[in-house]
Amino acid sequence: MPHDHADHDHPHTLLPSDPALRVKALETILTQKGLIDPAALDEIIETYETKIGPRNGAHVVAKAWTDPAFKAALLKDATAVVSEMGYYGRQGEHMIVVENTEEVHNIVVCTLCSCYPWPLLGIPPTWYKSDAYRARAVREPRKVLAEFGVTLPSDMAVRVWDSTAETRYLVLPQRPKGTDEMDEAALMDLITRDSMIGTGLASAP
Repeated sequence: MPHDHADHDHPHTLLPSDPALRVKALETILTQKGLIDPAALDEIIETYETKIGPRNGAHVVAKAWTDPAFKAALLKDATAVVSEMGYYGRQGEHMIVVENTEEVHNIVVCTLCSCYPWPLLGIPPTWYKSDAYRARAVREPRKVLAEFGVTLPSDMAVRVWDSTAETRYLVLPQRPKGTDEMDEAALMDLITRDSMIGTGLASAP
């Protein structure tokens, strides 16, 4: 399926190959031309990293943990459900939620580029876009998970989901034990970005 990947014939390939250097070069040029304000740019990045996401995704997960009907609807048609909650837009047009259970652990990758559910998780982490993660998450997911500190039982299956320009995935992590008395707001604090990608688990209370 098609991905949002770069056009390698575009002049932007003349910039340094390292992504951080390319971003810095573009920011410097745009700032010098007066087209962007670095302070405003920092605020936008901060908003996407800490406010727009991954708190939005945590809200969805916590609600699924506490509302069985909502969870059933979410697993059936995530796009419609999250849109009703106001979490929609570019990079999140078609969402699928996959649930971790005692038998299955899910992990999300984008093997061709960095397709990622921005409306729910914010800006993708650098490692998600790296060649190493994109290749190894498919070939040796258990080793990758172990490097993230996630060691699974040998009899637990691991499913790898490949995001595309059309479809993006959100992992519904297992609810930690000992949280039965916690409300939705408190549960949100236990839900990490990595747990919604599958490279982590929800935090213990």
